[in-house]
Amino acid sequence: MAINHLKTAEFDAAVDAAPLAMVDFWASWCGPCKMLSPVVEAIADQYAGRALVGKVNVDEEPDLAARFGVMSIPTVVFLKNGREFDRKVGVMPAEAFTSILDENL
Repeated sequence: MAINHLKTAEFDAAVDAAPLAMVDFWASWCGPCKMLSPVVEAIADQYAGRALVGKVNVDEEPDLAARFGVMSIPTVVFLKNGREFDRKVGVMPAEAFTSILDENL
């Protein structure tokens, strides 16, 4: 599986090393997050080697959630060269995420 579970300590290095990143902010108790998880995992496999696909547990990494202003979960943040350029909030079909990745690869 190509998904990365990101922690605060390695977040910047991992995102900066990738030309394109998609990061899912989630929590284990969140029903919509559980619904989105298989979609994110499939995208991670599909884009392995081309984009970093990561997950951040907001309960374990509250500083990252605060840094990105995550107020609702799931929130998926897209970064290019370490800078956020787009985000999606809520459960959406895979195409809502892959279209952004495809446009920016």
